Amino acid sequence: MDHYDSQQTNDYMQPEEDWDRDLLLDPAWEKQQRKTFTAWCNSHLRKAGTQIENIEEDFRDGLKLMLLLEVISGERLAKPERGKMRVHKISNVNKALDFIASKGVKLVSIGAEEIVDGNVKMTLGMIWTIILRFAIQDISVEETSAKEGLLLWCQRKTAPYKNVNIQNFHISWKDGLGFCALIHRHRPELIDYGKLRKDDPLTNLNTAFDVAEKYLDIPKMLDAEDIVGTARPDEKAIMTYVSSFYHAFSGAQKAETAANRICKVLAVNQENEQLMEDYEKLASDLLEWIRRTIPWLENRVPENTMHAMQQKLEDFRDYRRLHKPPKVQEKCQLEINFNTLQTKLRLSNRPAFMPSEGRMVSDINNAWGCLEQVEKGYEEWLLNEIRRLERLDHLAEKFRQKASIHEAWTDGKEAMLRQKDYETATLSEIKALLKKHEAFESDLAAHQDRVEQIAAIAQELNELDYYDSPSVNARCQKICDQWDNLGALTQKRREALERTEKLLETIDQLYLEYAKRAAPFNNWMEGAMEDLQDTFIVHTIEEIQGLTTAHEQFKATLPDADKERLAILGIHNEVSKIVQTYHVNMAGTNPYTTITPQEINGKWDHVRQLVPRRDQALTEEHARQQHNERLRKQFGAQANVIGPWIQTKMEVGPVTEALSAPWVCSPHIRVGWEQLLTTIARTINEVENQILTRDAKGISQEQMNEFRASFNHFDRDHSGTLGPEEFKACLISLGYDIGNDPQKKTGMMDTDDFRACLISMGYNMGEAEFARIMSIVDPNRLGVVTFQAFIDFMSRETADTDTADQVMASFKILAGDKNYITVDELRRELPPDQAEYCIARMAPYTGPDSVPGALDYMSFSTALYGESDL
Repeated sequence: MDHYDSQQTNDYMQPEEDWDRDLLLDPAWEKQQRKTFTAWCNSHLRKAGTQIENIEEDFRDGLKLMLLLEVISGERLAKPERGKMRVHKISNVNKALDFIASKGVKLVSIGAEEIVDGNVKMTLGMIWTIILRFAIQDISVEETSAKEGLLLWCQRKTAPYKNVNIQNFHISWKDGLGFCALIHRHRPELIDYGKLRKDDPLTNLNTAFDVAEKYLDIPKMLDAEDIVGTARPDEKAIMTYVSSFYHAFSGAQKAETAANRICKVLAVNQENEQLMEDYEKLASDLLEWIRRTIPWLENRVPENTMHAMQQKLEDFRDYRRLHKPPKVQEKCQLEINFNTLQTKLRLSNRPAFMPSEGRMVSDINNAWGCLEQVEKGYEEWLLNEIRRLERLDHLAEKFRQKASIHEAWTDGKEAMLRQKDYETATLSEIKALLKKHEAFESDLAAHQDRVEQIAAIAQELNELDYYDSPSVNARCQKICDQWDNLGALTQKRREALERTEKLLETIDQLYLEYAKRAAPFNNWMEGAMEDLQDTFIVHTIEEIQGLTTAHEQFKATLPDADKERLAILGIHNEVSKIVQTYHVNMAGTNPYTTITPQEINGKWDHVRQLVPRRDQALTEEHARQQHNERLRKQFGAQANVIGPWIQTKMEVGPVTEALSAPWVCSPHIRVGWEQLLTTIARTINEVENQILTRDAKGISQEQMNEFRASFNHFDRDHSGTLGPEEFKACLISLGYDIGNDPQKKTGMMDTDDFRACLISMGYNMGEAEFARIMSIVDPNRLGVVTFQAFIDFMSRETADTDTADQVMASFKILAGDKNYITVDELRRELPPDQAEYCIARMAPYTGPDSVPGALDYMSFSTALYGESDL
């Protein structure tokens, strides 16, 4: 306040104009002023390495007076005279008084001669004028200054303390509680205020004076006995002493403010570094999980049994149900953390975060896409492999059934064909054996089809890589070899029988006819029993209906078959009649076949029993397929309801396109639901970032609501985006003049539009300034300005943010105006964790005024904002 109004100075100095008029200064006050003013002067002179002993004597030559003014003002005075003569002394004192007057202070009745002559009252008046100008005048508290400001400051600081009522600068301080309250308010650890008593003023005063001198570097300017023993202590002495408290504590408050600013900046930096570490770890863990999972899904080595493949399918379902969903959440959280970190860095003027190589969000999305592709292929492979094994199991069971039936039929046939019974047989017996052999050959031909079926099934099992193919092949080969041997033996026996046929004339035609008709009918019944007991696997109503139709066709042949059975039985009955009539020595047996009527009737009864069982099995399977069909239709109906609902809750984009197919598959619904949850999480993150931007950039809620309402109004298709014309209309609705050129449909402002918009909002700049702004909002030099870039620019221009210069200035305050700061100063002014944070990152100071332990806070402040390496 070098140009302080002299009239204001005269107002608060008016009571001092009477010093040299009446010279009636109270002796007690004079003593207090002499001690206080001397101590005050020495508190400043010691900075120059000197002091005074006698206030009216030591200022007489003007040298120390000029030195005092230089110390407290920080300015250089005219060069003093070094002579010892009176004229030299008067010249020096006049230089000091002229300097005081140049500061807007009106000196009344104070001349250089009185000071040179050692006039104590004039000397005290001059010192008081200096104290007022340089120690009290600049005090300002809530639009009050000087004495009133100092008094208001004291009242505010001591208001919470009982028995303290500061109304003036004399009797309000006699009990010493006011001084103790000031110290306790700022440094509560120095005084136990609760133990002070109002009725013990000497103890209170001495406590305050001693503590102030020892811990606050405020010299003792008053004597407790003088204050207690005086009815009204000297106001000027009290004001001088109290002003020292003001200046001591105001400096501490600046240091506290500076420390708080540094703590705030460091806290932001520490939080951002933690977020970066968390992102790197989460990204690394997720990529490692994907790297381990893909080979498992790529393993397409089939299992040999249905149980093993079912276990693979169950493992895959566990992966889908238990292992993958947490990773989906981690991936979504990773994107949220990345976006939040970038927003915080942008709002705190830090450089954008660049993850380490291979850990970008795009890298994770690419890896995730590969995982999804492999997963889809693995699921298709599993289902196909299970269907293949089902087919194999069915074929293998069919092979075993047919092989068992054939092996049962061939049992004993080789021994029969090797018999030599024809050698001792009669002619009738030979003829009988020949007819029997012909019947066997007919039976053998009937079994040819079954053998071919067995070989075909074995071949199909080999082609489908059935795990037990070796045993199947061995059994099939044994059957084929045996069949070839049967053919050879049959041919050999026929040749033997034909050689002896000439010797045998008698042949029982009826037995032969019986044998010929009974054998195929028996084979037909065996085939019917085999078919009726054959297992079936169907998946649709059409398949079961096909089986039912075939069964109905079979049942339609039963009446004809029954007629054939009765006919065969009739032949046997006719034979019996002939034997009984002609007493044929046949022993009641048919020499041509082993098939008895009882066996035919037994097999026929068995066929009749199997028919209703087959009816029941087909009916139950048909009901089950109808039930499954209803369930499929119910599932499809519900899926086509919930699917579109999910679509309506999501924005149009790649997700909606992926869900555009009919909702007839539970995996589609599950994927849609997971994508909906991901979209909701992203939307929440975007809203939180908008709130963070609004609060950090100083955008009011009304402004943010206006921006959002306009955007939603023109987003007519609810896609979350605006087309060019929609965006243009949105800007016009917000009051921006973007021009009437019909060709400008980009949804952005070009350079001229943006410049016109800035000028319309009060920005007046030249080409260079406009080029600077364009480099901020259009760093890629595309010639367009997005709406987000425009909002970021406007909020950045108006927001109150911390800068590297502000942080540097704060460190300078903590360092006491030095170009470096020491470790002890950091640990004294900052919290422990943030002090150690700075110590670990600050480089040693290498300037010419460096001391041991000096640290460079300037480069550290610059590095905090990305302008150099931290």
